Amino acid sequence: MTQQELLALSREPAFAEGSPTERLLVEKQGPIGWLTFNNPARRNAVSIDMWEAIPKALDRFEQDPQIRVIVLKGEGDKAFVSGADVSQYEKQRSSAEGIQHYEEIAVRVQERLQECDKVVIAMIRGYCLGAGVNISLCCDLRLAAEDARLGIPAAKLGLGYRASSLKNLVDTVGPAYAREVLLTGRQFSAEEAKTMGLVHRVVPVAGLESLVVETCAMISDNAPLTIRASKRIVRELLKANPAFDAAACTALVKQCFESEDYIEGRRAFMEKRKPVFQGR
Repeated sequence: MTQQELLALSREPAFAEGSPTERLLVEKQGPIGWLTFNNPARRNAVSIDMWEAIPKALDRFEQDPQIRVIVLKGEGDKAFVSGADVSQYEKQRSSAEGIQHYEEIAVRVQERLQECDKVVIAMIRGYCLGAGVNISLCCDLRLAAEDARLGIPAAKLGLGYRASSLKNLVDTVGPAYAREVLLTGRQFSAEEAKTMGLVHRVVPVAGLESLVVETCAMISDNAPLTIRASKRIVRELLKANPAFDAAACTALVKQCFESEDYIEGRRAFMEKRKPVFQGR
């Protein structure tokens, strides 16, 4: 499917009964699943109900064989996600029990995003701070507009960051840049973020949606089993020994070579045509 064909398709609700919360819009557009953080009054800060709805949205997208790519974005033009909703901290995140509950919810979302077998893209405009950076680091690709501002201001709030989130940051940008991000708490421009590897691409604001849709079109034409194997093997490679499962990686590669898609890919190459992959 071409970029133009994708853009011609309308978006429709992914849940017939409505999204799990009005602050998280869940829509589908051909092979794209759109997940929109919809809290513009607070620059799309993530509230408890939004955290709890994310796994449900991902479940729906993964169960839909038509969906090949999932895009996370913020409503409006001010922010992707400006962080967790600090207005809820006093009530939801001040006691030991509240902090533990909040951490469990956030960890569940982090793990669910990282374990998703479908490609997940963060479409970043405006502020991407704190929880926004953490969420984006769980995505496979981070595509940003020139107006993006990224940072983790934890040191300015006095809160601690879980090791699993910091590992994602260190794995992505390396320990030197990770220290700068965490110790200064400052906001980085989109170009600075690209230099350190925090985002993959930076384009003018007007070109961001086209870049995202073009990337989705490219990915949706590729072999799903190869994508799944690639994602799972990368996850294994990032694990510390002895957690790395070499046998599982070998089995994933074997499954690709034994698939109908591999036969289709070979034949299409020889016949000089575009392959049509079915994920089988």
